[in-house]
Amino acid sequence: MNPILIEIPMPFGWPSLQIRYYGLMYVIAILVGIYLTRRECARKGLPLTLDDILDFVLITVPVAIIGARLYYVAFQWANFYVPGDLGKTLLNIIAIWEGGLAIHGGILAGLLMLWVYSRWKRVSLWQFADAVAPSMILGQALGRFGNFMNGDAYGVPLGPEWPPWLDWVGVVYKEGTPGFQQFGYIPTHPTMLYEMFGDLVIFGVLMWLRKKDFQDGFIASLYMVLYSFLRFWMEFLRADALWLIPDVLRAAQVISVILFLVFGAFILVKKLYVRKAIAAPSGS
Repeated sequence: MNPILIEIPMPFGWPSLQIRYYGLMYVIAILVGIYLTRRECARKGLPLTLDDILDFVLITVPVAIIGARLYYVAFQWANFYVPGDLGKTLLNIIAIWEGGLAIHGGILAGLLMLWVYSRWKRVSLWQFADAVAPSMILGQALGRFGNFMNGDAYGVPLGPEWPPWLDWVGVVYKEGTPGFQQFGYIPTHPTMLYEMFGDLVIFGVLMWLRKKDFQDGFIASLYMVLYSFLRFWMEFLRADALWLIPDVLRAAQVISVILFLVFGAFILVKKLYVRKAIAAPSGS
């Protein structure tokens, strides 16, 4: 694996132009997300044009990236702060191309923007959220592939209890990547690929259920429930976890439990799992 897809030499001694998998996956996720969201909005009859969807993306994506970065930095401050050098500290914070985005920060920022945007455009919050949800989880799956190529979001070593016939699962990262810096040539669990597979399964479930005429908000809430469940268990294999209490309480697991309970309760209390009544055709 290599974080850099293409490196183009530049004249006059300028730094080479790099196209990294990490950034490329986000570009692909945005383009596919625009397409899927536009189709879902049209299917639902939401009065949103392609320009409206582009407005939402142009506003929400930067806000979500900022939220994801600030969330990550808050739990890894010691790795970004350079004593006595504010400029270097700020540069470290800005350098998202080196990895370091926490999906929960992005999700929380995205939820805020969904609420703001739905009020601005005067559309149903939950109908719009249902239209966006499949694109969200697909984007996360693509992002995990970027993590894999970048060598971050890596897992713990396979360990002696791991079956020898599954040793092929282990991953050794490229020199210079975060995973290699921590474990070197020790094979580790490719947790980002595990989660990518889980995200794709959730995407398939949401795409299958989206036409079943459940109550507004069911698809978005189910996305939150399923992803929270997946992420809670994946955290046990993550070696670069963000901690609320070091070696005791993982931030992602706490937030996953909260989101699982909140949106799970919302589905049950509001009976979102009940399909909408289909109006009977009028007689002649």
